[in-house]
Amino acid sequence: MSAEPTTGSPRRARPVLRFTLHFLEMVVAMLVGMVVLGPVWSFAWPGLSDVMTAQVLVMATNMSLGMALWMRIRRHGWASIIEMSAAMYVPFLVLLPFYWAGVLPGMTLMGAGHVLMLPAMLIAMLRRRQEYSC
Repeated sequence: MSAEPTTGSPRRARPVLRFTLHFLEMVVAMLVGMVVLGPVWSFAWPGLSDVMTAQVLVMATNMSLGMALWMRIRRHGWASIIEMSAAMYVPFLVLLPFYWAGVLPGMTLMGAGHVLMLPAMLIAMLRRRQEYSC
């Protein structure tokens, strides 16, 4: 009988679990940034909700700030923070021309941008898999 680890061993599962938990932490940090900073922007810019382009970019900024703060607390480097912040903006930057052309309604832009952030974050994390698995 061999004592070799199997593919389902806890040692192999641990980095996957850490990676998944880190991803979930990033989503929570993103939501916290959005919830905490949203009212600040509403107060500072009362007509923000009337300007969809500004609204989605401010939303991406709020989420980026929440994640960046959490990533600094976890001692991530600036390159990782910049990549993860880009993951907040890229979906909107890709979708905004469709909104400006009148092909994509504002609420669809908002929803699709948020949904596309998740795979964008995953791509950024997979680029530095080791960093997010530890």
